[in-house]
Amino acid sequence: MDLVQWVEKLGRFIPPWLAQPLERGLRRVPFVRRQMEREYTRLLEELRQALKPYHDMPVFTRLPETGWDRMTLLHLIQAMVGREERRWQQGFVSGTVYHGGNELASLIHQVYALTSHTNPLHADLWPSVSKFEAEIVAMTAAMLGAEAAQTMDPDARVCGTVTSGGTESILLAMKVYRDWARATRGVTEPEIVLPVTAHPAFDKAAHYLGMRTVRYPVRDDYRADVDAAARAITKNTVVLVGSAPTFPHGVVDPIAELSTLAMEQGIGFHVDACLGGFVLPWAEKLGYPVPPYDFRLPGVTSISVDTHKYGYAAKGTSVVLYRSPDWRSYQYFTATDWPGGLYAAPTVAGSRPGALLAICWAVMISMGERGYLEATRRILETADFLREGICAIPELRVLGDPLWIIAFTSDEVNIYRVMGGMERRGWRLTGLQFPPAVHIAVTLRHTVPGVAERFLTDLEAAVRDARKLPASEGGMAPVYGMAASLPFRSMVDDLLRRYLDLLYEP
Repeated sequence: MDLVQWVEKLGRFIPPWLAQPLERGLRRVPFVRRQMEREYTRLLEELRQALKPYHDMPVFTRLPETGWDRMTLLHLIQAMVGREERRWQQGFVSGTVYHGGNELASLIHQVYALTSHTNPLHADLWPSVSKFEAEIVAMTAAMLGAEAAQTMDPDARVCGTVTSGGTESILLAMKVYRDWARATRGVTEPEIVLPVTAHPAFDKAAHYLGMRTVRYPVRDDYRADVDAAARAITKNTVVLVGSAPTFPHGVVDPIAELSTLAMEQGIGFHVDACLGGFVLPWAEKLGYPVPPYDFRLPGVTSISVDTHKYGYAAKGTSVVLYRSPDWRSYQYFTATDWPGGLYAAPTVAGSRPGALLAICWAVMISMGERGYLEATRRILETADFLREGICAIPELRVLGDPLWIIAFTSDEVNIYRVMGGMERRGWRLTGLQFPPAVHIAVTLRHTVPGVAERFLTDLEAAVRDARKLPASEGGMAPVYGMAASLPFRSMVDDLLRRYLDLLYEP
């Protein structure tokens, strides 16, 4: 029995309150340190083979003495891109690549070429970029209930900014609630109350902003437990969080009930719709059972939504929306006494790539409502097919009641071995934990004829393999297997930090 297996068995008998002190003690034992180091090395070497495959290509650790010919450079980049594009182009990847088709990709490339030099920090020089950003925000707000909100309350003038991605949108929203609570209530130790399924970007925001996250459990259907949320609120709570949908299980939290709770408590309520903001409005129009989730609910004070996911813009744009400009004003940064002049920035970055704003605007105008409606129809129909097919495999069961992000687990086989079997067949799925599971986020790439059928055929084979084969090797499956088995989370933290170090090896 190796150390990981021993620790896993030990962990079954350890109460949570004892895990940390016991882990600290174990780490002092030389044998344990050596065994853990051996296990880390084995896993990281397997990852290195997958993450560092370009042994046959030049490695640059300093500038070349003479610059390379540009055509040679382009050929080198094309060679790497060519090796990487097969899996995502053929639809073998869960989420990750939100490709709107070759015609839209061609538009993106052309718009970038026209606007690559622009920067919204200098709005006087490039007013077109300010136009693009303002209209992206307005169109997104209209999609998420801005008009209905203002009808109910004339002071509800939904507004926002474009950010670099969902994490920045979330970070900025948390900054708004921190600064608002400090200014209006004198809160000096602000807390974010959120379900365990909410994205780690909220923990990251709290880490950067000097806030505290208070996580509460979800119900059996994997949606937020509103009663538990109410019990978690204290005088330091500045914002509640709900997801539409959650990343792990693809279910929409009870946003209406959380909205009411936030209003009763006089605190903010942020809806993380980074994944669902460009799907749920159209799913609702198509007649799918979509619970209320946007500014039509009076307690919703902010929403994050990623244009670079199911909005099909290029990577690097998201939108954060607020119920009124009063909220948004807490997001801004200004400097009035700098010798270099007056300075004002709406988001974390100063200079920003105007080309990404131009692309986002162009994609939204090109898609239009009909384009997003059709894309959503194709995705949801494919997701229905996949969900039924997964449920038909006796060893598997779907978690919750998702629309297009389908999480599944097994009570009969090791789900991470199933994940490994799918990796060996070319698929890149997302590993989950607590409970151990795997999910597939359906995109347009999965709607291509034959892809969904291939997925189910390969999944059945991977389940058969998991019944008779030893644990799979390579890829992320063994990492998730180790992480799920260890009761000592700082050991997992060590592994993740070493993984990040590995990425920066030339």
